[in-house]
Amino acid sequence: MTKLAPGENPPQFILFSFDGVGVTPNWDEFLKAADETDARFTALLTGLYFLTDKARSKYRGPGHRPGESSLAFGGTKAEVRQQIDYPNRTWYAGHEMGTHFVGHFCAGTKHPGKDWSVADWNHELDQFFSLMTNWRENTGIIGGADSAFGPEVIKGGRTPCLEGSPRTLFPALRAHDMTWDSSFPAKYTGIAWPEKERGIWEFPVPYVYSPSLKKNQTALDYNFWVSYNGGKNRPQDAPKIRRVVKETYDYMYERALNGNRAPLVIANHFNDWSGNAFNPATWDFMRDACGKPETICATYQDVIAWMELQDPALLAQWQRRAPVAVSATR
Repeated sequence: MTKLAPGENPPQFILFSFDGVGVTPNWDEFLKAADETDARFTALLTGLYFLTDKARSKYRGPGHRPGESSLAFGGTKAEVRQQIDYPNRTWYAGHEMGTHFVGHFCAGTKHPGKDWSVADWNHELDQFFSLMTNWRENTGIIGGADSAFGPEVIKGGRTPCLEGSPRTLFPALRAHDMTWDSSFPAKYTGIAWPEKERGIWEFPVPYVYSPSLKKNQTALDYNFWVSYNGGKNRPQDAPKIRRVVKETYDYMYERALNGNRAPLVIANHFNDWSGNAFNPATWDFMRDACGKPETICATYQDVIAWMELQDPALLAQWQRRAPVAVSATR
């Protein structure tokens, strides 16, 4: 945390974040990669995983019946117990915890998040924090460690399927003492500095050029999958997808480092899509980039604290720098 003087360049921050984290060997691998490189990342928790399948009726999403969701719940008591232990390990390792909300209601489902009001988002966040806090009472789980952290550490998140709008979401975030969001694709092609909107720091998901795909796209692992093979589960494609994604991340990093120095958002999941094509590309990039000079792999709260330490006039200058990584030739 250094306050820069005029003429000094910001460090190149990289923000790794993972939506709806669930127990998987991929989680172990990222904890290992982060430890090796002195990196910090953000794990975005899904409230469903605090409930056993039998206790699913403890959740009621906005406009839905009790127990309805678009994703599976936490499974057995033993599986939910793991869903407590992994975030504990992650928190003790120095990483940030955020929210991926609960029911994962996206376009195509009844009353999806894109149609939610402020009251709906408030209700969903109330449910998330209640499930997070009352997991023992809801599930009847006895024994084992308690949660290592409480609701007060959750300061931001990402909405399912990048849906919603700042107009309805951000008042609900403020009502729950949250300070940041990373739910919306960048308004411009390239990598842009965060801006404060309606009292919330918005870290846009980059919309960038991919040299390997020879096209612009939102830099989210699921979007890479759709761009590469239409989202088809073809494990034989995994080595090529891994190369495409890693090359795109490398390109994004070089353009930001040698351009506007905007924090680079790397948005991912732990899912084993198409033969687990995406997580290896991301931990390859973490291991390559996080040890480089002038590069800091940090959390959203880290970057907010750093930005708020800076001279506001200097921060405004950096925010006015044009987005980078527009294309291979510009």
